[in-house]
Amino acid sequence: MSIDRSLKIKGALTRHRNVLSRVERIEKLKEEERWQEDNSVFGLPKVAHRKSHAGKKEKAALKEAAAGAEGAAATAAPAAAEAPKAEPKAEKKADKKTDKKK
Repeated sequence: MSIDRSLKIKGALTRHRNVLSRVERIEKLKEEERWQEDNSVFGLPKVAHRKSHAGKKEKAALKEAAAGAEGAAATAAPAAAEAPKAEPKAEKKADKKTDKKK
């Protein structure tokens, strides 16, 4: 059985709407500095409200960051090859066992 729309969480019901409420229109006018407190709330001017596509910019930024990380990893790889290697875990365990027996 599905959940009634009134019982869903607030964030799930948020979506783009073409029509803004009077309060939302006034807030938008204030942001654009087109609203003065002595103006009437009736006969408000039209307010452009467009749906934003923010996902595309984020994906492009992630691709650039990944490309930068790959370049940094490529320069770090030769330096890591020159560093002395640590003992394998099996050898360390064998050393501990022989120390306990002594």
